[in-house]
Amino acid sequence: MTPEEIEKLVRRIEDEERRLVLPHFDNEDAWRLGTLLVELAREGGAPVTVDIRRNGQQLFHYALPGTSADNDAWIRRKTRTVDRYGASSYLVGLRFAAKGETFEAKSRLDPDTYAAHGGAFPITVRGTGTVGTVAVSGLPQAEDHRLVVTALERFLAEV
Repeated sequence: MTPEEIEKLVRRIEDEERRLVLPHFDNEDAWRLGTLLVELAREGGAPVTVDIRRNGQQLFHYALPGTSADNDAWIRRKTRTVDRYGASSYLVGLRFAAKGETFEAKSRLDPDTYAAHGGAFPITVRGTGTVGTVAVSGLPQAEDHRLVVTALERFLAEV
């Protein structure tokens, strides 16, 4: 990816984060968003694991056929990155790339604990701020990210 393409992608994801702000988020919302993600994954034949957390509490977790415990580990690492940086895991990695750096080399964080790869996105509530994360693992990072964004867009259209 060229530096210009990276910058364009950074701006697009920043816009997604500004747009995808929910009016509320409770346990029932986590269930609906999680089942929507599972339905989208099934429709697309995507072997992913889906995880939704609010304030550190896991509210939804589902592993489709074709996934493994490795997907759970990726979700934990990507979710920690969102929690630490307050931005989607894909955006964090791209911001490092935009500077010609890698997250793994420059963040000085343990790569067994943090991952700046696409698929984890902050759950933000209007008037409150970030309250949790929604994460997917199993596809290439851009596709993991896109699946989460698509689900959030559809979910937001319904609430």
